[in-house]
Amino acid sequence: MSDTRDIDESTGGGVSAPVRLEAAIGAEIRRQRKRQEMTITMLADAAGLSQGMLSKIETGQTSPSLATLASLAEALAVPLSSFFSATEVSRDVSHVPAGEGIAIDRRGTRAGHTYQLLGHSVRGDLSVEPYLITLDKGSGIFDEFRHEGMEFIHILKGKIVYRHGDRQYQLGPGDSLFFDALSPHGPTELLDLPATYLSIISTKRKSGD
Repeated sequence: MSDTRDIDESTGGGVSAPVRLEAAIGAEIRRQRKRQEMTITMLADAAGLSQGMLSKIETGQTSPSLATLASLAEALAVPLSSFFSATEVSRDVSHVPAGEGIAIDRRGTRAGHTYQLLGHSVRGDLSVEPYLITLDKGSGIFDEFRHEGMEFIHILKGKIVYRHGDRQYQLGPGDSLFFDALSPHGPTELLDLPATYLSIISTKRKSGD
């Protein structure tokens, strides 16, 4: 069978050596069994297998047939496809090293707000754009942003007063807002600069995008 690759958490997220498909499937069966607090004996009996065979499957020492996997899935009351989830590789991922976000020109740029795009979704019905926004002494206030979707902001540094609709919120490091972005919003007072905050905008992707 073909190999798959796994993330080695013990080495800081680097890519480890290839992991055999049998081992990945076996580990997932074992995880599902333990999650349901079943012993090897209980699962083997429910699936019509010997304990020795189930042990070999869980440790990746043998390659189970589809019929055997179907029996195990039925005994665990999970979809057969769940055994293969650990072998799937994500096709939509963005990695942006520190300080390398892409500078973006948005409406607030005219008020001296600096935007760095940290990633961008390319699949699915939902568009998600995370930005790192920086305000400094050259920045002005701009509280009339309006756009479709939902927005989440999280303050990392500095202190600002942020407007949403007819309400204002004083925000400092660790504070967050999550709101409907169709209402007017944005920083209306800059209290402690420089200020940086994370802004994540989620919108429904338009047909053809």
